[in-house]
Amino acid sequence: MNQDWINALFGGALIGIAVSLMLFLNGRVTGISGIINGAIAPLKGDTLWRVLFIAGLLLGGVVMGQVNSKVCENTITAEVWTTITAGLLVGFGTILGSGCTSGHGVCGISRMSPRSLVATVVFMVAGIAAVFIFRKLGVY
Repeated sequence: MNQDWINALFGGALIGIAVSLMLFLNGRVTGISGIINGAIAPLKGDTLWRVLFIAGLLLGGVVMGQVNSKVCENTITAEVWTTITAGLLVGFGTILGSGCTSGHGVCGISRMSPRSLVATVVFMVAGIAAVFIFRKLGVY
């Protein structure tokens, strides 16, 4: 029996609960790029929670890898240069879009932010276009 939908439902619920708690208890939007940027260029008194949040993300990955090592298998078949280029483009996109998919897509849309709705549509269209172009070129 395929239980992927159960995992997706459970994961989505956990993400929704986590970002709601972050906003309710900390008054912060859970945008990962903004949290990391704030940890890299810290403001006094605004660093500890960011570092702990990032550590929690990393620790969560380690724990999940121990619980189910299959989740951490490298299934990427693309060339290394393609993966690096994609990562750099995503990083540039988060700067250009003033946030990432977690900030705009999860938190912004749930707050009915018009800016986040536009940003998420642009993320999705750009991602779909990139996959289409790369597949047509035979790169991926």
